[in-house]
Amino acid sequence: MGIEETVISCSHLQKNFSQGSQVVKVLQDVNLEVFASEQIAIIGSSGSGKTTLLNLLGGLDLPTSGEVYVANKNLAAVDETDRGYLRNKYLGFVFQFHHLLGEFTALENVSMPLLIGGVSAKTAAEKSRSLLNKVGLSARGEHKPGELSGGERQRVAIARALVTQPKCVLLDEPTGNLDRYTAEEIQKLMLELNQKLGISFIVVTHDERLANAMGRKLVLEDGQLHEY
Repeated sequence: MGIEETVISCSHLQKNFSQGSQVVKVLQDVNLEVFASEQIAIIGSSGSGKTTLLNLLGGLDLPTSGEVYVANKNLAAVDETDRGYLRNKYLGFVFQFHHLLGEFTALENVSMPLLIGGVSAKTAAEKSRSLLNKVGLSARGEHKPGELSGGERQRVAIARALVTQPKCVLLDEPTGNLDRYTAEEIQKLMLELNQKLGISFIVVTHDERLANAMGRKLVLEDGQLHEY
């Protein structure tokens, strides 16, 4: 096998927040390398900075110091337009609250990243239908989020994250609002898609079952990331 492809990496990552006259150091000297097809769980107590780290890895926020590379490009060294392009092309995002657009159907929600990326409406719809089929929602494409169950909405969110065929999907508590059965179904789906499509997953979670199912488990503690 050849050299493994690095999809996201960060070095000496630090993130501080100001609270009045206080400076709160949330992340200190975090280093991480994520390879193609890897499944990584990041665990840690509430307030340890897991979501902050995910936002930095995804270019949704910039570090106080240190570097994040996506597709070998330093996210802090490019402008917001290029960061948006890198996010759209290489990354997918799934949040605890699905953030689907209520006035659009499941199919239209999944198509959105492709349309933003300049893909034709016809091609976007074809790719989105194929992905809704993969996540077991082929019959629900014309339904709006309000007509779907919590598990179905999260499946739509996962399909939307995958539709651009990103290198890596970042998930923040994807099963946090789901009952145990639905959470297990989402977990199975993620692992299946990881194996079938070769997409890397980085998941921040309190769900022990989900964390244990990932190939690698990291803990964020006192602002630093350690192998579990």
